[in-house]
Amino acid sequence: METLRGASLLVTGATGSFGKALLRQVLDHGDPARVVAYSRDELKQYEARRLFADDPRIHWVIGDVRDRDRLRTAMRGVDHVVHAAALKQVDAGESNPAEFIRTNITGSQNVADAAAEAGVAKVVALSTDKACRPVNLYGGTKLVADKLFVAANAETAPHGTRYAVVRYGNVLGSRGSVVPFFRATARAGRSLPITDKRMTRFWIGLDQAVRFVLDTFDQMQGGELYVPRIPSMRITDLARAIAPDGVQHEIGLRPGEKLHEEMIHPDDAPQVVLLGDRYIVQPVLSGTGYRPPAGARPVPDGFSYSSDRNDLWLGVDELRAMLDRTEEQP
Repeated sequence: METLRGASLLVTGATGSFGKALLRQVLDHGDPARVVAYSRDELKQYEARRLFADDPRIHWVIGDVRDRDRLRTAMRGVDHVVHAAALKQVDAGESNPAEFIRTNITGSQNVADAAAEAGVAKVVALSTDKACRPVNLYGGTKLVADKLFVAANAETAPHGTRYAVVRYGNVLGSRGSVVPFFRATARAGRSLPITDKRMTRFWIGLDQAVRFVLDTFDQMQGGELYVPRIPSMRITDLARAIAPDGVQHEIGLRPGEKLHEEMIHPDDAPQVVLLGDRYIVQPVLSGTGYRPPAGARPVPDGFSYSSDRNDLWLGVDELRAMLDRTEEQP
């Protein structure tokens, strides 16, 4: 987080679960000069301002990532950007594709362009496991967004602005996680609906996801896609962690849903290295004179990173302990 000390940071999607957790960590531990909280919902901004007791370091800006002019204005004097704004619900994306394209693709291009025009130094964009070999509209739009940021880096890095992407799995405690739904269903004494009892997912804590993104500012050269080494879990184990004696029933895969998630495809293996707690998909064309970081090790040929073939797993007891420590985000 050293990069952010004394600097100014703009966060798109700042009033979402991730955005609020990031604001808290940056303000408590990052010593920023100024933080611009950019989001489109005035009610969420009102509620978030109460959480942060009107901290004078935060400048609240109502704006949509679809509005390039508004982004350009908001980024004046900003050193770094976290792009967290997105439409994310898989089901909604299948029935409202144009809206997802406008926010996740056009909005990402607007962020990249506005950052370059404003002279921003570093941009970290959030991706998702669903962007790897996507089978739904949401994942497809996020894959395009990933490619836009990597390509923008190659064009603008010689002039100062650099971009990196962070891709991770399902976030424990976020507003969109299945945990609140399972808890409410269990409290009502109803059977827990399981999409498929074979289903697996990657799992990361909200604070861990925030730290991973903030650490990326210190490590990035430009053009990389960072993937954390995180554990997998079985959806049936999550259900048992929440309702040990509860009944489960299968409902089948929804449109656009995968049985297992994947964060690195085998075709990307030649560009992938392992460095400590993260994989790095290195840029083919970066424009920055990219060099593999010291200590990074290439992965084997044909390497893939998927939730069903992971070497890290959370069992029922570990999941229950994580749930006990996690507050659900409003």
